[in-house]
Amino acid sequence: MSASRAAAWAAADPYAAALRTGRGPLFLRRSDGWLLPLEVERWCARADAVDRAVLDRCEGAVLDVGCGPGRLVAELAGRGRTVLGIDVNEAAVDHTGRLGGQALRRSVFEPLPGEGRWGTVLLMDGNVGIGGDPRALLDRVNRLLCPGGLLIAETVAVDVDERSEVQVVDGAEGRTGGGAFPWARLGTPALLRYAARAGWGADGQWTGGGRRFVALRSLPRSRIRVGGETLIASSSAEPPNSTAVISSQRARKPSADRPVADR
Repeated sequence: MSASRAAAWAAADPYAAALRTGRGPLFLRRSDGWLLPLEVERWCARADAVDRAVLDRCEGAVLDVGCGPGRLVAELAGRGRTVLGIDVNEAAVDHTGRLGGQALRRSVFEPLPGEGRWGTVLLMDGNVGIGGDPRALLDRVNRLLCPGGLLIAETVAVDVDERSEVQVVDGAEGRTGGGAFPWARLGTPALLRYAARAGWGADGQWTGGGRRFVALRSLPRSRIRVGGETLIASSSAEPPNSTAVISSQRARKPSADRPVADR
């Protein structure tokens, strides 16, 4: 996702306002007027039983991509797990910090701490749609995970493979925030197709509370050199088993016009 696209989401004032109040209604609106409700109240609550069952599957250090107000980061931190949330919205990062979690204002497509060493990456609450290009997102997540690492993604409850430009819309006042940005909606069959083509290993799929989830294993990697250039990352990178991965990655309050850049 380009910096301008990330800024469009980050500047979505109705979204930030909804996170601060913990209430909707809030929607993603396509150019044709179709509205996708966003579950603000659930996101701003504590992790529920379905969430906790997902988190029970996590391995090693966990990166929550698009952490929102931080319920999953806070739950894992409360369990004593090494966990970091990232989100392009400052209000989301601040909310995560207030819950006792650690988060950075950062896009998944920007440089991140611990690249190639995360044990688990989470794409929950529709975040498999980030960037509007599932293949690019899967490739990026593969580079974040340690070899054989785990991706847990929440998919749409119907069989859909859709890409579109959307805006955040305040359902109460009809306000929009920022510009349009690319988004995708994927059902489980579509995600498994993309993953299989990219060489991911299927590790399970399940449902809970009307929600659907897929677990995937990242690609094995080895270091090869062609013409003096390293093409594939080394598989010798150790997974992060302690807080050392993020011990120096305390989120600083970002400036208004750029994400946190400490690494």
